[in-house]
Amino acid sequence: MKGKIVITPGTPDDNNRDYLPEAIKGSDLVVNENGNNSQVYPERLAEHKDIVVDGIEDTWYEYVPASYDGSRKVPLVVSMHGGLMTGWGQAIYTSWTLVADREGFIVLFPSAGLRRFWIVDCEKEKLDVAAAPRDDGIYINMPPEHPEDNHDMNLVLGLIDRLKDKYEIDEGRVFIQGMSMGNMMTSQIARYYGNVFAGKAGSGGPSSPGLLFDERDELINRGGPLAVWQTRLEHDITPPHFKGDTEYVVRRNREYWKRLNECSSLPEISIVGEDNFAFYSGSKADLVFRDVKNRDHGQTFDDAQLVWDYLFSGVRRAADGSIIRDPSIAPRKGDACAVVLMEGSSKAYVNNRLVTMSGPAILRQKLKYHGLNGDSIVRGEYVCVPVSFAAEVYGGSCSASESGLTAELSLPDGRKLQFARGSIGCVVDNKVQAMLCEAVFQNGELYVPIQWIGQSLFNHFASSCEGVFYMTDHYAVLSKNMAHLIRDEVLS
Repeated sequence: MKGKIVITPGTPDDNNRDYLPEAIKGSDLVVNENGNNSQVYPERLAEHKDIVVDGIEDTWYEYVPASYDGSRKVPLVVSMHGGLMTGWGQAIYTSWTLVADREGFIVLFPSAGLRRFWIVDCEKEKLDVAAAPRDDGIYINMPPEHPEDNHDMNLVLGLIDRLKDKYEIDEGRVFIQGMSMGNMMTSQIARYYGNVFAGKAGSGGPSSPGLLFDERDELINRGGPLAVWQTRLEHDITPPHFKGDTEYVVRRNREYWKRLNECSSLPEISIVGEDNFAFYSGSKADLVFRDVKNRDHGQTFDDAQLVWDYLFSGVRRAADGSIIRDPSIAPRKGDACAVVLMEGSSKAYVNNRLVTMSGPAILRQKLKYHGLNGDSIVRGEYVCVPVSFAAEVYGGSCSASESGLTAELSLPDGRKLQFARGSIGCVVDNKVQAMLCEAVFQNGELYVPIQWIGQSLFNHFASSCEGVFYMTDHYAVLSKNMAHLIRDEVLS
């Protein structure tokens, strides 16, 4: 039986814009911004200090839901905070404790010591930059030559063993998740010790490609495949040493786990509001890619909820080391009704099935010429497709005149449409309706704006980003990183 999620009311502190306001600890204060949205400090969050490894005292936080009684084994989630944060900061800036209340698992929030930076790998040519002092005098912890000597990775592994001794932990369902630098640390641990976990997830903070691929483009890994979740934020440009080429970094991080998990088929794509999902099925393990529209660096407050529901809830590591996914839990399906197009491409992704149109999609501008200054004004840009493709999408039939300058479209519900070259008017069941732009004759056939057909006749929702068009039967906004994914992997 699932527990109940209850969000505790807090006192907003809109004037406090510190990265992690210390006043929140143990109080009812909450802060909200585009990257971090806090909850009230969880009552059951317990602070611990002890020597775990290397003779160094460390701090960590444990969250044990009220439902835990030791009568059954439960999953363990390790959640890693971002740079300059703490374990308790990660607890309040995520919903992991709330999801734990519902699902009954235990959450571990380690802290990265007094300097609040994890010891992460760095490419040799960037060591000097990483070792340079910050303006505030803080040095980033430098990685040791051998990963076995990395204190922070040994701390995480040591804490997992300690919690296995202390609680009834399901060893096949240990997961790790992180934000920003915590995501970089999560990925690092997965590359070296991925066999300890059933899955890993992270938001922001992708790894430098030089840590993922060697000079021959081979994968650098000794942890093996595991179920992976990547959350990206559309406006995220962190960390800065990638010199702004975030598109390349995001693509290479996705490619790394696709290759390791052997995800060879096209993804199933689903966009729900501002959440853009690509679900990859791999022969070794699965990959979920999420991009969030109109968000910058950080993590959304519901990221933990989504990670659990779509990935962690349905995977485990078997005794033989393989990753098993329960198909009845956390179904990952693309939108059942969706049309994905790209300007200049004859390929289309219809209901997560790749099809080929008789001609490439074109972008048509709706212009107003006689403005006050006499200049043309663009009132809109719309994707036009062959009438034959529109018929295929909506299960209808079409017929064209001998010249191809007029065409009729018959829909399954009995509605009939008639189009003519150069006319913005369309006849629908013997009534005139204005379209978004005029029909055009190209590649030997008539092209019409598919966005108008979907919106006007089926109440569908359409959005576009960087030359990629997405239309479905619910509110969905295409994001930048998802547009890049579709361009590079689906419609190229």
